[in-house]
Amino acid sequence: MFRRRVCLQSRACMMSQTGHLGIGMQDNVAVVTGGTGGLGRALLPYLIRRNFKIAVTYLIPEEARKLEDAVGLDEDQLMLRRCDCTDAEAVESVMKEAAETFGGINVVAALVGGWAGGRDLAETDTVRFDRMIDLNLRSTFYTLRAALPHMRDADWGRLIAIGSRAAIENPTGQAAFNASKAAVMSMIQSLATELDDTNLTANVLVPSVIDTQATRAALPYADYMHWPKPSEIAAVLDFLLSPASAVINGATIPVYGKV
Repeated sequence: MFRRRVCLQSRACMMSQTGHLGIGMQDNVAVVTGGTGGLGRALLPYLIRRNFKIAVTYLIPEEARKLEDAVGLDEDQLMLRRCDCTDAEAVESVMKEAAETFGGINVVAALVGGWAGGRDLAETDTVRFDRMIDLNLRSTFYTLRAALPHMRDADWGRLIAIGSRAAIENPTGQAAFNASKAAVMSMIQSLATELDDTNLTANVLVPSVIDTQATRAALPYADYMHWPKPSEIAAVLDFLLSPASAVINGATIPVYGKV
């Protein structure tokens, strides 16, 4: 789609920082849904250092252009595809294309999600409830389900989703969001059990709140000084992609910062 090439790092630098994850490094393939968001943009440099081929889904073309300019990868290393991850067929199409283009899938980071608050349960309309279920639960379900058939043939694999501290502490005024994220966390734990006899793992990161422009805009009066930054959370994700994380499966990992 987008073709501009910019070299951010020399190949020698990439290789020196790359960890071997169980198969030939040229075969490492990651799919990052919602990869043009704050956390996705923070995660991509780690994947690049590990010499991954990367497929990224997005909704806003301008965000995709900025991402491509920033990472500077050729088309044989980066695939950008517009995809509404609440559409099962669209997600399946992207997963199939990524697997066929790059020769398989090893890592899936399901980062699509959203927040809506300000309503007690009795005041939560169906549209708002459905939106939270679609953005947080349904998008994650479609992503994982579409990826698994391609991943089971690989020698190793990691599936990662994003939960929320709110799903544990259940603050008022956002029942639909809390419920949708609680369901994501339960689904990952169920999947992890299903993967016990494979070389795949499934885990969920649980932020308090992520310090992004969108979050600051949604919470303009909040004190964001201690919110965990996307780069800090991405560093935890990087560990989950490393050989040392092979024994971590079904974990709910808090990344709360100092909030």
